[in-house]
Amino acid sequence: MKKLLKLSLCMSYGFLGASLGALPAYAADSGAAAAPEAGVWQQHKYSFEFLGFTSTYSCDGLADKLRILLIAAGARADAKSRPGACAAAFGRPDKFARAELNFYTLTPTGNAAAGADGKAPPVDGLWRQVSFAAHTPRELATGDCELIEQFKSSVLPMFTVRNVDSRTTCIPHQDSGSVIDLKFDSFEPAQKALGHSTAPKA
Repeated sequence: MKKLLKLSLCMSYGFLGASLGALPAYAADSGAAAAPEAGVWQQHKYSFEFLGFTSTYSCDGLADKLRILLIAAGARADAKSRPGACAAAFGRPDKFARAELNFYTLTPTGNAAAGADGKAPPVDGLWRQVSFAAHTPRELATGDCELIEQFKSSVLPMFTVRNVDSRTTCIPHQDSGSVIDLKFDSFEPAQKALGHSTAPKA
């Protein structure tokens, strides 16, 4: 009986010691923060012509919407999106709405190519999760579904991104049934990455 009791106590203390020994490692992992990585600003210029079946934008409306997407995706705050050459007057829907984009994105110094802003000093960058959905950002609506698809295919490749998860489904000629669901990690200034996120709050 004494031997069984002694064996049981040894097993209990052994289990407790193993559990306590694992706690510091777990705490270190859960509290570890990603180390900033040096990045440089890369300039991009692009003529965006909207091609869709469901929604129609005015040129100024398209430009405004695209600037919102640029900033939300991680572009520098001075991003410019101006109405292109359109046949319709200001504020009038145009089937061939266009916008001229001029913006900077952050890229790790090792990935910098032609077009990098040599005047701007390197800045610390971090990865931030970005999520596009109806009302995220709040100006985004289901009717912008095709715009998100086109933004993903033609503009997002100019950003430094990873873990792109696109489940957006657009049904032509109707908003009902369309779903905006685009997630990705964007490399951007550490200060912005730590203080801002477009991901929905839990």
